[in-house]
Amino acid sequence: MFSFFAPGYIKEAHLVLKNAQKLLDYKRDLLSEASLADFEKTIRQLENGIKEKDRAAIEEASLHLDKQWSAYMPPASEAGWRENCEVFLVAIVVAVGVRTFFLQPYTIPTGSMQPTLNGIIGRPMKEEPPNIAVQVFEFVMRGRNYVNSVAKSDDTIAKLEEHKALLFFTYTQVQCQNSSYTIWAPEDTLRHDFGLDDGKYGREPTHFKAGDIIVRGAVDAGDHVFADKMSYNFTAPHRGSVIIFSTIGIRRIQEGLREQGIEGSEFYIKRMVGLPGDTLRVQAPQLYINGQEAQEFGMRRVMAAQGLYYPGYTNPQSIEASPYGALYLCSPDQTFTVPAKHFFAMGDNSKNSSDSRYWGPLPQENLMGRGLFVYWPFLPHWGFVR
Repeated sequence: MFSFFAPGYIKEAHLVLKNAQKLLDYKRDLLSEASLADFEKTIRQLENGIKEKDRAAIEEASLHLDKQWSAYMPPASEAGWRENCEVFLVAIVVAVGVRTFFLQPYTIPTGSMQPTLNGIIGRPMKEEPPNIAVQVFEFVMRGRNYVNSVAKSDDTIAKLEEHKALLFFTYTQVQCQNSSYTIWAPEDTLRHDFGLDDGKYGREPTHFKAGDIIVRGAVDAGDHVFADKMSYNFTAPHRGSVIIFSTIGIRRIQEGLREQGIEGSEFYIKRMVGLPGDTLRVQAPQLYINGQEAQEFGMRRVMAAQGLYYPGYTNPQSIEASPYGALYLCSPDQTFTVPAKHFFAMGDNSKNSSDSRYWGPLPQENLMGRGLFVYWPFLPHWGFVR
């Protein structure tokens, strides 16, 4: 390595030599034997000039190298486009690597973790949506989208059909007997929060007259969370953390998904309340672990049972959170011991959460990571997940 105190022209010569050798190695298989010998001869001349500190020889050899590369290795056509494509591909590879091994974005779909984390919430309103400036602000800050559809004629809903646009945006096609309406909201939100029905589940299809409001209000996007996929490679999961996991292999969940026409697995988010070997019991609003009230921050916050926000833990004997009914912790005197290599997961919104009480303990291999950070919307939960 050349000295820090060497003259400037020597340092520059070393850089030219280094780059010339790299280029030669990179293009060696494209050069003829004569061209290759010519390049190697000029490189030796530059090396000798550096060794003897002959400035004139160095400049001559450097100029000769430049002419050789220009003559034998002209710039590739559309080099700028090629470089941009290379940068783009590298960015994709880095993004995929980060998603696979470090951080993965996840959207909260349901209200089982409210109010710690919000799922998609429909908010019926009587008044018309605000002006466009307010709508843009609320979309950026709250992830809020306004919907407003009015019936064109007397009609009855025949079918609700959910679709995706550009892979990110969800809308529902409301097919009626006489007309069709596109509403930018998930099908479940229109059914549960706005009361629309097509008779699919045995209920009366929604009827309306010309001029009636079909749906009016706001739809708040679920919290968008970064899942930390790295830490569980080095530390064991701890009680009280918010976890994200795959539903693959969990029979009751898979059966429920198939009934909804969904194939494969999904990702769920819950709070880990039981580790292997823990004995659990629920006596509303308290959760007992190994005979003691849960002490972790997240669980104590749920047990505070402050009004509608954290109603506490419940025994699920009368709750319809799962079509299969509850299996565990169904009464204050029922206990459950978490088996080895499994965890027990529950939602903070205990009264409206389909969790391990319904589909059993969570296998260790299903853990994907922990909920780390809400990155959007900015209100009300932006920040680290607790």
